[in-house]
Amino acid sequence: MTENVVPLFKNPTTSSDEPPAEAAVAVLSVVDEPPVVRPVPLWVRTGRTARTIATHERTRTAAGVVVRHGSYVLGGTRVVAKRAWDGRTAARYERMIRAAEAAGNYEAAADWEARGAAFRAARHKRRMDLITSPERLAKNAAYGTGGTIGGLLVIGIALAIATKEPSDVVTPLMALVDLIHFLVVFVTVMWGPLVAVGPWVALAGVWAVGRHRQAAPNWALPATARSTDGEPITPSIVVKALRDLGIGPLRNAIKEMGDAGASMLGPITIAGCGIEVDVTLPSGVSTNEVQGKRRKLAENLSRHEHEVFITIPVAARTVRLWVADSGALDEPIGPSPLVTDDTMTADYTKGKAPWGQDLRGDAAALSLYQRHLLITGLSNQGKTAALRALALWACLDRRVEFRIADLKGAGDWAMFEGLATVLIQGPADEQVVEATEMVESLVEEMNRRIEIRRRDPGAVFAPLIGIVDEAQVAFMCPVKDDEGRPYGGAKATSRYFMGVRKVNNQGRVVDVLMWQGTQDPTDQNLPKLVREGAHTRASLALGTESQARMALGDKAVDGGAAPHLLRQGLDKGTLVVASDGIKVPVGQSSITVRTHFIDDAGATAITDRAKALRDGVTTLTVIERGEERDALADIATVIGDEQRLFTQDVLKRLAALSTEAYDGWTNGDLKRVLEAEGEEPKKSHGRMVVHRDHVQRAIANRDTQGSASAAE
Repeated sequence: MTENVVPLFKNPTTSSDEPPAEAAVAVLSVVDEPPVVRPVPLWVRTGRTARTIATHERTRTAAGVVVRHGSYVLGGTRVVAKRAWDGRTAARYERMIRAAEAAGNYEAAADWEARGAAFRAARHKRRMDLITSPERLAKNAAYGTGGTIGGLLVIGIALAIATKEPSDVVTPLMALVDLIHFLVVFVTVMWGPLVAVGPWVALAGVWAVGRHRQAAPNWALPATARSTDGEPITPSIVVKALRDLGIGPLRNAIKEMGDAGASMLGPITIAGCGIEVDVTLPSGVSTNEVQGKRRKLAENLSRHEHEVFITIPVAARTVRLWVADSGALDEPIGPSPLVTDDTMTADYTKGKAPWGQDLRGDAAALSLYQRHLLITGLSNQGKTAALRALALWACLDRRVEFRIADLKGAGDWAMFEGLATVLIQGPADEQVVEATEMVESLVEEMNRRIEIRRRDPGAVFAPLIGIVDEAQVAFMCPVKDDEGRPYGGAKATSRYFMGVRKVNNQGRVVDVLMWQGTQDPTDQNLPKLVREGAHTRASLALGTESQARMALGDKAVDGGAAPHLLRQGLDKGTLVVASDGIKVPVGQSSITVRTHFIDDAGATAITDRAKALRDGVTTLTVIERGEERDALADIATVIGDEQRLFTQDVLKRLAALSTEAYDGWTNGDLKRVLEAEGEEPKKSHGRMVVHRDHVQRAIANRDTQGSASAAE
């Protein structure tokens, strides 16, 4: 089959009837059109170039230099002019009067008004003197000229007599004329350069003043000048920080005061690792408004929030600011004296425990005498360490007895083995039951002491301190006893709650004390009646203000206590304390304490020293319940390694060993058991005691008799 190919173009000289010598096929291809390049308008190119130049780093640097130094000149001129104006007018006094009136200090306003009147009177006298000054100047000039010429002639006469030359009479006078001529020539020659240089010298002067005052926008200042971290606190900085708090009446009052806003401030004093200053607020500004702006005030002072504390002193309308040196609160405070001084002892009655340092850097010591204690805070903030530090000091007084329940069970109190008469460790319900019975044994001992005090008002008792660490575990325990009473909870049926409440109510007067440490306080894990029964309340970092009020009370928080503003994890060991047992600044209800940290090794060394002060203590680690007791063996157990023990102490320890078996025991019961084995309590220094050797002999005789009976 033949395919006909039709040519696209025909040769005009070729006949249409003759076939072409060679068939040609035309190929068509699609070619993209080149893009249309439109010229960029001149104004667009000019704008882009201008923007590039304007945003270039060199341009910004140059603009900053120009603005900075220009502002130095303008600002310096303003400062110099203001100084001159203040020196020549009464503007300064008017400003101080307005400041005193704005602050409500009308006595100071009257004083400044009197000073202003004295200044005006002196200025009027000077002006009146100027009116008569030309006449006096003319007279004085005439007298001076005549006296000078006369003196020179006298000198000339003397000179002529000495040289025998009559012409020397006018030599001194001509010397004066030559001096005047020289001065005229000198001034004529130097006047032109002085006129040319003078303005530049004046410009350099005002520039130097402006540079010293940093009279330029902050963005135009050098990077080193813009950084204010660690900048020393001055009155002007404090006033500016207060002005910029966003409190309208305060801002307006400071503006009316002008540069005299510093009149609101008391003296700025060095206080530990920072400064302290009292600020008297103007009328219409309340102290709680400033307290609520703590973060903004700190940032205005170039500090972090935790580096500024606002408290309320005695004076009305006054807040006390403590501002730390930048970064100072992140530095440790050093070891405890309990660790560094191995000769230190304690006196529970009159002494104070060295707990740490306050924000001023002074030693913070706490009296433990007849004070229940409550320490709260979030987990892992140093609560146990702060509580244990107090116990480590108290244990150096050999009179103090401890009964401890560690419901965390991590070994934080293990060093009190052989020192505490009861030591319970563990977070399980079983340990909560044991801790509850330990608290109930404190109640029994308290009641026994109260009964003795009723019969003998002068009776004195050894301190007995019950410690429950992680007390929230006990309050939240759901276990019930055989009678259906819950061990935990916050109701009147709760055994632990009622035990703590009873000790809080009456234990102090007979030196039976309750110390508790608890996490994250709420109404469920720290009932109101329990927390308000503590005489010393301390808190580490907390999450909310409501928790801070539970921990310390409304009065302390309203007075400036803010444990909820402490930094979790960063302010470990920092406590806000509300107590009459520690020195609190006058007019304040709380104090912030940075506690010493005592590690386990240091704590063990301290308890070893405490054990050396005592005759030996047998620690009861489990409180047995509901079983037949071997009274003689239990007596030997509670005596432990001591050579002898007062009968009252034996009864007390037996009750702690088993409330059910020995609750209500008297000296007669103790005597009955010992006499049955051929022994009895003896007197030592007028008091009945039980000797360890006698008890051991009674046990040995009983065992021998038992063996003989078995052999028969």
